[in-house]
Amino acid sequence: MQEMHRTESPVTPIAPIEFRRSPLRPADARRAVRGAVARQAEPCAARALDDILLVTSELATNAILHGGGITGFDVHVDGCAVRVSVCDRSDETPVAERALDERAADERERWRTGGRGWPIVCRLARDVEVAGLPCGGKRITAVVSLA
Repeated sequence: MQEMHRTESPVTPIAPIEFRRSPLRPADARRAVRGAVARQAEPCAARALDDILLVTSELATNAILHGGGITGFDVHVDGCAVRVSVCDRSDETPVAERALDERAADERERWRTGGRGWPIVCRLARDVEVAGLPCGGKRITAVVSLA
């Protein structure tokens, strides 16, 4: 993966949360994010917390299902946003599946599972970056507003 996909949204993170090891499950990643948000001085709206937890869950799940597992995880909180980064072993850039067509002739296509996580991440995050890692794999970073 040579190309970096990024939208511009400056966020200056405060001290990163250090992890002894990467979370192995989406629940572990959500717990880490919930703890980081709870430690901040300013309270956040419940809906904003739900959004960042959903984005975290989708990134972690996608790393497990499509990226060969979670190889790195970071969360940074500043007063107004949370930056979550999830690394995996795959060099492939995520792509959104084409939308389901309710008139699809093939019943299997109409009722397919999966393919919704990446569009959810892109919709809820105000900034998403996909970057290749020097030793292979990628890091996906999403910034979600706490306001």
